[in-house]
Amino acid sequence: MSHNADAGARTAAGARTETDSTGDLVSRLSQDVSRLVRDELRLAQLEVSGKAKKAGVGAGLLGGAGVIALYGLGVLITTAILALALAMPAWLAALIVGVVLLVVAGIAALIGKKRVAAAAPPVPERAVESIKQDVDAVKQARNR
Repeated sequence: MSHNADAGARTAAGARTETDSTGDLVSRLSQDVSRLVRDELRLAQLEVSGKAKKAGVGAGLLGGAGVIALYGLGVLITTAILALALAMPAWLAALIVGVVLLVVAGIAALIGKKRVAAAAPPVPERAVESIKQDVDAVKQARNR
């Protein structure tokens, strides 16, 4: 092949030849960048969907574990009632365990209510105060 015949041909790697114009190079760069962005987006989508599936399975397993734990707690409560029923009538044992559970629930509710009240209002008071100070400083600097 002569020098002129292969001067306009591209190499297998797509390298620039002497006859490529700047427009051709910009066009090729644009196409390559577009392809790269599309490929990266596809890769990110595959990665996220894979992680979401794993997270979904994990959340399902956690939910199932919570249900099983709730049943286990019910069995332990029943065991406490049956153990007390050995020393007293069964109805009295169930009543005592029920009252104890309600007292524990009431104490937890009161503690939770106090914590929620202490957190209210959910406004970042320090940040708001800092912003007010910044606004005042800007106003004072503008008036000088």
